[in-house]
Amino acid sequence: MGTADFACPTLVALNDTPCIEVVTVVTQPDRPKGRQLIPHPSPIKLEAESHHLRVHQPERLSNDISFLEQLAPDLIVVAAYGQILPQAILNLPLHGCLNVHGSLLPAYRGAAPIQHAILDGQAGTGVTIMQMDAGLDTGAIISKAATPIEPTDNAQILHDRLAKLGAELLLETIPLHIAGKIAATPQDDTLATHAAKITRDMGSIDWSQPAMQLWNRSRAFTPWPGVFTRLNGKLLKLLEIKTTEAIGLEPGRIGQADADGIVVSCGIGAIRVTQLQKEGAKRLAAAEFLAGTPLPAGTQLG
Repeated sequence: MGTADFACPTLVALNDTPCIEVVTVVTQPDRPKGRQLIPHPSPIKLEAESHHLRVHQPERLSNDISFLEQLAPDLIVVAAYGQILPQAILNLPLHGCLNVHGSLLPAYRGAAPIQHAILDGQAGTGVTIMQMDAGLDTGAIISKAATPIEPTDNAQILHDRLAKLGAELLLETIPLHIAGKIAATPQDDTLATHAAKITRDMGSIDWSQPAMQLWNRSRAFTPWPGVFTRLNGKLLKLLEIKTTEAIGLEPGRIGQADADGIVVSCGIGAIRVTQLQKEGAKRLAAAEFLAGTPLPAGTQLG
């Protein structure tokens, strides 16, 4: 069971393993996207169809339990599916339901663990294989694998690494789990943190924050929703930023602006913007942007 890109390496790994038979891929229904609201298949549906696997797309699992009962699966694997499984489905497989989650549980339960780990400035994160229960990422832990969060990582880079790491860990875990050689460990709920769904408005920059926080926000929200401010009332996306020394101006005011970048003062320190984009325009390097839109020192953003 899966929907988003994160689940694709897991599906490929399972399907490529000779001793595992993927009998059905369950994913969300095609959803409308774009201005014309044309229904688009989920990434996992496209992956499944490329391997000629059977795909099932119920609107709600709770209304479609009989389908899974007829399959009589030995094991259900879930990765980035987008629905909480009802207890009736959790009880179906002989070996239960395993979830591949993109954090080191109980940290970052919820929809956006990868983004929140970067947003919080964590030095590392990882993946957890969990025995699912009726809660939101609250099941007992079967196995974990860790990875550092590098300064060059953004949410997309880290997502791809964790998706691959999760698939590898799952293949190591399944034989031991089925053989009863792994004792699942209950999560310590007192250590739990929540990773809420990312919304577009979270990309709006508050210049009173420290530069390091804004840098983390930019990395966490790449590729979506990005970080943005306003210039003369119009949206301005800041596509590549890095921290730099304080410039002694009010937060949001521009100091130096040249081919090396546009330096903007923050609550603590400053950031240097090297790639940016006006609303409805193309992505530009700082030098190209300034050629068409000069930014005198003292210009206020936001």
